Amino acid sequence: MTSPRTHATDGLIIRTLRRDEITLAVDWAASEGWNPGLSDPACFAVVDPHGFLVAERDGVPVATVSCVNYDDHFAFLGFYIVRPDMRGQGYGLRLWQAAMGHAGSRVVGLDGVVAQQDNYRRSGFSYAYANVRYGGKPAGALLASAGGDIVPLVDVPLGDIEASDAAVFPAPRPAFLQAWIASPGHVGRALIRDGALAAWGVIRPCRTGYKIGPLIADLRRDAEAVLSALLTVSGAAEVFIDAPAINPDAVGLAESLGLKPVFETARMYTGPVAPLRIERVFGVTTFELG
Repeated sequence: MTSPRTHATDGLIIRTLRRDEITLAVDWAASEGWNPGLSDPACFAVVDPHGFLVAERDGVPVATVSCVNYDDHFAFLGFYIVRPDMRGQGYGLRLWQAAMGHAGSRVVGLDGVVAQQDNYRRSGFSYAYANVRYGGKPAGALLASAGGDIVPLVDVPLGDIEASDAAVFPAPRPAFLQAWIASPGHVGRALIRDGALAAWGVIRPCRTGYKIGPLIADLRRDAEAVLSALLTVSGAAEVFIDAPAINPDAVGLAESLGLKPVFETARMYTGPVAPLRIERVFGVTTFELG
């Protein structure tokens, strides 16, 4: 489904961002303090070529949003930003409506900042749980081994990673996972025990420091082992990890490193999603695409 180019009598045009233009939304996210990854635009572009929208007035961007359709049943909304000097004029609402129209009848998810959560509720979203971003320079010690082999994530069959991801995300996303793992600067590690994938994660360079996400494991000790391997990439730099607040092991792992809460969102949905094993999520992949 393509997003129609719409015009208004006040000069507002809503159109789809080209792949090479997605950097605009990412740059605006950076200006809002969301600290995107350096290779995020290229990864985001593979999900839905019509999922990133911009509102322009007289040819100048005034608002951005993404609503990427993962499959026929689920979409995820992010990058909802109105330029500060253009707020309060209704441009964001019109762009929001275009984005939700792109999703059609799909259930839509998002990670909503605290200031916007009441607005999202009025738009039909229901609260599921909180995600908390922890950040800082790691100070604690982690397990170096959890009774298995730590291997590069690129050496793990993509089908095994997809199967693990399917337990924690509401829709299949093989193209995104492949791009996320192989993107320049991204480093992935996995714990293999008895021939099976026990835990895995990715670390990537961001505008400030590094982010770790996803970090998926059945057990905290397995998550610790993978996280320990990932932290060899970041050295003395700051790291950030987005932990579901309803997973006490994820929160405990972040706090054990001396990381502090710096940001909070609410995972919200417009309808029911399949049961997810959030207890396996020690680090959310990305607030912008889920």
